[in-house]
Amino acid sequence: MSILEIQHLTKNFFLHNANREVHSCKDVNFSLEEGEFLGIVGRSGAGKSTILKCIHRTYLPTEGEMLYHSTAFGKISLVSASEREILYLRRSEIGYVSQFLNIMPRTTAKEHVMNALTEIGCDKQRAEQQAKEMLSYFQLPENLWDLYPNTFSGGERLRLNLAHTMVKQPRLMLLDEPTASLDDKSKLLVRDMLIRLKNENTSIIGIFHDLNFMDGLCDRVYNISEGVMEG
Repeated sequence: MSILEIQHLTKNFFLHNANREVHSCKDVNFSLEEGEFLGIVGRSGAGKSTILKCIHRTYLPTEGEMLYHSTAFGKISLVSASEREILYLRRSEIGYVSQFLNIMPRTTAKEHVMNALTEIGCDKQRAEQQAKEMLSYFQLPENLWDLYPNTFSGGERLRLNLAHTMVKQPRLMLLDEPTASLDDKSKLLVRDMLIRLKNENTSIIGIFHDLNFMDGLCDRVYNISEGVMEG
């Protein structure tokens, strides 16, 4: 069964200071099956991240439709869904990992991971235990857990992002260069966790520049060139 269907997705941006329109992605069509891992590759600026941000509804598409099969809402359009529905899906069903850390002020690393669980009804004691296990898995030093992440290195922030999203085991996970600033040892941890989540039926769409990392991990790989998706 398809968990996500993308139909004729197009996203343009209007640059007011230059008075011109920029075409990011055009007429993108694909579906994602439950438990499937789809990789998206292509040159920088081709529109890969735009596709993920449209699915996450960070961007509203210019044209097209995105149908997501939700546990809570059934088949729902991610284009026309209300803000309340989108916030629920982001909290409970759709995870997003970017290269950049977005965290509430005065929130420690451990609290950030715990919050991902308490938001979906997990009790505080269990949330703390699972947060510790995930932070340990991604080898974030214990002496950083109770610190604010604004002083963390790029690799530490990315590992925290991964822990925050993966601890929830989302139904659909969107990965925007999740290994960009990681060393080889950390990349192996990410790969093993992705395999584990996939085996537990998490559906995944990932953008990677590291083609070796993708080898044997993705079920299908799409190439996007000049904003157009090619199978």
